[in-house]
Amino acid sequence: MDAIDRSILRELQADGRLTNQELAQRVGLTPSPCLRRVRQLEDDGVIQTYRAVVDPAAVGRGFEVFASVEVQRDRASVAAFEAEVQSTTDVVEAYRLYGAPGCLLRIAVTDSDAYERFWTEKLIGMPGVTDVNSQMIMRRIKSPQGIPVD
Repeated sequence: MDAIDRSILRELQADGRLTNQELAQRVGLTPSPCLRRVRQLEDDGVIQTYRAVVDPAAVGRGFEVFASVEVQRDRASVAAFEAEVQSTTDVVEAYRLYGAPGCLLRIAVTDSDAYERFWTEKLIGMPGVTDVNSQMIMRRIKSPQGIPVD
């Protein structure tokens, strides 16, 4: 990966809707070689997908919680928990961590009452869950901006 590829990645992370023409101009290429490079980055799995960033409040999910979750530490429990998390729409991000807690979930729901229902009816009943510690997000200070590519 050279400096032009990194420049392409920076530009697409900032605005994934750039036309190939605009992108080529910004990175100092003509459109054909620019498109070839983008396609190669996609084929190599460097560019994994393109998405729109949606305001959670605009779609009725402005109450966000980080939940630290302990899961029994055996393969079957971890696999069952992860499968359940994958199919749970209120969980918008999930990470398995080294050490304690074992997992960190970002959950987006409508309000505190909705989170309490989710916690009671879904989260604590997920396979292998032994403990949950919830942290409500007061204010987002920095949103994901992409991965530094320098």
